Amino acid sequence: MNKYYRSCLLVVAALSTVGVSAIPIANPGTEGFPIVTAGGTVTAVYEGNTASYSNDLYLERNADGTPGMDGIQSNDLFIFNNHTSLVGSSVVLGDFAAGLELVFRLHVNNTAEDFYSGLATRNPDGLAHARVQNEYLPGTTLVSFEDLLNTPEAPGGYNDLSFTFTNTRNTAVPDGGATALLLGAGLAGVTLLRRRIHS
Repeated sequence: MNKYYRSCLLVVAALSTVGVSAIPIANPGTEGFPIVTAGGTVTAVYEGNTASYSNDLYLERNADGTPGMDGIQSNDLFIFNNHTSLVGSSVVLGDFAAGLELVFRLHVNNTAEDFYSGLATRNPDGLAHARVQNEYLPGTTLVSFEDLLNTPEAPGGYNDLSFTFTNTRNTAVPDGGATALLLGAGLAGVTLLRRRIHS
């Protein structure tokens, strides 16, 4: 076997072991952030998984088809299965006004557990099961789900189903923290202004 042929085989072997299982996973520190529409058509693209369990992803919807959590799972829109959907496949979720939270449900077929994006209190174990990363690509949000009850894995977890969206963003501070930060900054500004006026 000549050196050129041997080198080509080594390159092919290296490529086959490096990129096959690599999937995008949203950054740590983005757990529990809500997924908020930026206005316009929202399209979801399946990015892959390295999960043992079979998971179905749904958009939570009300009976009239609008986004919402009415508790009736038959109203929800099926989007992807992590073992049968092709990486790169896409689903148009609809046209939405800006500022609407979209809630996604990960149904774990092996355990019958359901986990939700956004607030940790939505989940049976009180833990956040979705990371939501803004600007993974320009104008694109990356979401990565964890499918294990009570034990979200770190740092290698949240690899059980990843997908991206157009026309969405996270609000960067979960559980109303952004409002508290803005209020605190505003009060600090008023205090400084009053001190300048009275001195």
